[in-house]
Amino acid sequence: MSTISHAAAAKITPTIHSAFVDPETIEWSPWVMEGTWFKLLNFDPKVGGFTMLLRVSPNNEAPIHGHIGDVEGWILKGGFSYEDDHGHAGNYVLERGGINHMPSTGPDGMEMLAIAHSPLVGYNEDGSVGAVVDAKLMFTLAKQNGAAGHLAQPEHWTDIN
Repeated sequence: MSTISHAAAAKITPTIHSAFVDPETIEWSPWVMEGTWFKLLNFDPKVGGFTMLLRVSPNNEAPIHGHIGDVEGWILKGGFSYEDDHGHAGNYVLERGGINHMPSTGPDGMEMLAIAHSPLVGYNEDGSVGAVVDAKLMFTLAKQNGAAGHLAQPEHWTDIN
């Protein structure tokens, strides 16, 4: 089969929104812990995952939280640490699903592109679940801040204004 005849049979699928988004046009929204902000770039309502730019203030220690699935990141500015393991601008980070940790930033804070393949779980001091951070919560927070106009709301999320 020739490539030309195969390509002629394929049809372009129209999109609802542009494939390109300039993150500079999205406002930073307060995130789920003090000293953090995010720009929601994408989300997956089927698995609860999301893609965001994350900004964390200097000398910030996250409360203990866990990852249901993998989280991948690219540190754009500053850096953060897990005890004796330090990452800085330009590093790729892979946080495997099933881990619990408490990352902290240094004096420069941090900005990174983060891709959460599933929800995150925040724990209370007694070990009980304090919050589940999933695609719907991320979309809700962004929309409340007027920072979700570039994203289409799923029809079944009727409780989000």
